Amino acid sequence: MASLNKYSGAWNTGHTAHLFRRTTYGVKYDLIKEYGAKSLDATIALLFTPLQQPAPPINVNYATDPNVPIGQTWVDKATSMNVDGYRTQTLRAWSYDLMLSGTPNIREKMVMFLHNHFVTADINEPRYEYKNIALLRSRALGNFKQLTYDVTIDPGMLEYLNGNLNTKTAPNENYARELLELFTVGKGPIAGPGDYTTYTEGDIKEIAKVLTGWKDQRGAVPITSQFNLNLHDTTTKKLSARFNNVSISNSGINEYKELIDNIFNKEEVSLHICRRLYVWFVASNISSEIERDIIIPLAKIFRDSNYELLPTIKTLLESDHFYDVCTRGVMVKNPLDFLLNPLGQFEVTLPTDAVLRMQVLNNIYNTSVFHQMAMFRAPSVAGWQAYYQEPNYYKLWLNSVSLPSRKTYTDVIAGTGQTIGSFRLQLNILNTVNKFLKPEDAGSVVNEIGVLLFAKALAPNQVTLLKSILAAGTSDAGWTTAYNAYKAAPTDTTKLNTVVTRLRSMVTYMMRMPEYHLS
Repeated sequence: MASLNKYSGAWNTGHTAHLFRRTTYGVKYDLIKEYGAKSLDATIALLFTPLQQPAPPINVNYATDPNVPIGQTWVDKATSMNVDGYRTQTLRAWSYDLMLSGTPNIREKMVMFLHNHFVTADINEPRYEYKNIALLRSRALGNFKQLTYDVTIDPGMLEYLNGNLNTKTAPNENYARELLELFTVGKGPIAGPGDYTTYTEGDIKEIAKVLTGWKDQRGAVPITSQFNLNLHDTTTKKLSARFNNVSISNSGINEYKELIDNIFNKEEVSLHICRRLYVWFVASNISSEIERDIIIPLAKIFRDSNYELLPTIKTLLESDHFYDVCTRGVMVKNPLDFLLNPLGQFEVTLPTDAVLRMQVLNNIYNTSVFHQMAMFRAPSVAGWQAYYQEPNYYKLWLNSVSLPSRKTYTDVIAGTGQTIGSFRLQLNILNTVNKFLKPEDAGSVVNEIGVLLFAKALAPNQVTLLKSILAAGTSDAGWTTAYNAYKAAPTDTTKLNTVVTRLRSMVTYMMRMPEYHLS
């Protein structure tokens, strides 16, 4: 039975790995083992530890930027067509560097949740993109209602959904529609012509009037948004019975806040956002039982906390339901999880040279584009289809393009590695295995790596097969002999290569298994 009651059962590395897998971009083995020996409370406390906001991206090595010396940030400086391409590269590298930091914290996963919720894309102005993603990061575990205020007049959102074209003489309904359909109350079953249960077409028209007069200031330094009263519709706006027939009188620069306050008076806001959180962190199937026992009580917690994200998400991640076997292995890993998690789990250390580091991170970014999920590249205002498209949801990540690409990627990073400049992107498997309690034991190695890579424990026949790869077709003792020989003479190249080759062969096989795609 689904329950939001706090999980009180036994706690082990399987629980910790499950929690980290859903909330981070790859946590190393040491932390999984350390917190698997602690408790749910300790692990949750670690995940929700407050973090300082990161320093902004900088000009790494572009000597001809007329406004920004190398080593300084460009986010609050004037721009030109000549520098935007380079600045975009530094922004992408900076963003992926944060995800690959190895920090056992939920923040970056929440940044992507919000980036998928309040979508902006194709803005083609890195300062706008930075300002928007920095806003999401600053509110990642904060007040969702305040974030909705902020996003509504964010320069990037004003440009993306044409809020900057919305004036009293030429109302533009784009943002008004998405504010209701995607960002707050959600679209319910059609109840009649132009009536979507939670709002009407008439509401969209009236809300568009409320939002008139806001402009992004593209030429400003730093960029900002501004309210122009002369472009604002000062008439009284009347919403439908879906919003209790409320009237919104002209209140100038603060009118958008009054509108959002009225929208957030509707219970549907909390229900819609909690469903989105559930699909992001738990599972796509929201049955009538899940709606009754998880979504509705979670939405009440959200409302009672005045729309604070932190207590709402913590309640979900601490729940009995989250740790139920039915929630494990039900997601297909999204491309960012698939690409980034193993790099964190096997402690890939990025180069310290700033120029090479940016080159590597942009290579990873470009790979995520090819795998169909890259930050700043959502396919539509609705976000990535895997989080809303019934009935397939996460299965949409697997297709004729992505499956071969996934296999190629894992074969490379688990095997010989990918050369990027003078850097080799390659999993550090032996270093991880050396930390195991019994690295000389084939069964122990298989099962411990299984904790890192798989959502559920391996079946006995799978363990047997993987042990045979590790032992190069001999008995388990074949691995023990090879590993002990290496430990006795770790500088002996032949003995080192023997264990490394076997480990890479086994992990390559494991990452080709269908189960590896599941979270």
